[in-house]
Amino acid sequence: MEIITDILLDTAADSLRMFPFLFAAFLLLESLEHHSGSIPEKILTRFSKGGPLFGALLGCIPQCGFSVLAANLYAGGVVSPGTLLSVFLATSDEAVLILMGHPGNGAEICQLLVAKIGIAIIAGYLTDLFLADKITSSKHIGDLCSHCGCHGNHGIIKPALNHTVRLFGYIFLFSGILNALLEIFGLTTVSSFLLNGSLLQPFLAALIGFIPNCAASVILTELYLTGALSFASVIAGLCTNAGLGLIVLYKVNKNRSENLKLTALLYIAAAISGILFSL
Repeated sequence: MEIITDILLDTAADSLRMFPFLFAAFLLLESLEHHSGSIPEKILTRFSKGGPLFGALLGCIPQCGFSVLAANLYAGGVVSPGTLLSVFLATSDEAVLILMGHPGNGAEICQLLVAKIGIAIIAGYLTDLFLADKITSSKHIGDLCSHCGCHGNHGIIKPALNHTVRLFGYIFLFSGILNALLEIFGLTTVSSFLLNGSLLQPFLAALIGFIPNCAASVILTELYLTGALSFASVIAGLCTNAGLGLIVLYKVNKNRSENLKLTALLYIAAAISGILFSL
């Protein structure tokens, strides 16, 4: 019974952290849809040009809320695939906070942030320049709301809150199942077995980073601090560790092929970065 209580408390804490970001994203989308006629096209165009840069800077803030925000904005057609990828790659979740909790790691924190921001900016712009047309389909803000029945004369707050509550329930359910699996099987033993001494560390670390939970960033960082994981491998793992951003993307963006392409691109960028750093 105590285990179930702990799982529910952890799930509630993980999910509640996302609520303000979900609401902010849907509030922005509702506002843009309501007033799209008064927003000059050139403003959105200029924003998209700087998207990967801004995405990388926001993503490096130590929490995964911005990856959730970016997933919603991408599904609504507000940001480019390169911007979304830059946010995902720069997101570090709990890693920076863990390093800050160990005295004498100032240099490692700076190196980690500079590396991830650089990777995110480069990968984001390359994606927008060469791959955007092959990845993304035409999107409109109203696509997120076309079948929910929440529009009418309700303004923007009620529809935004409605979307937020629906997605919050999805996140709570998924996080609860994931936390239960981690509690039953454990991540530490599996991670140590897969990573310790392996020549394929960056590739394996990038796979573990896909686990949409702060546990993945915690174990990757702790393995790095104990010397079981190289700096190159922890970079690869943390680059794919976009928190709940990927889960939200698969929920709100209905084009599954597009989501898989973005996931594959995220993994390739992370793994290649890990290999380059190891050299």
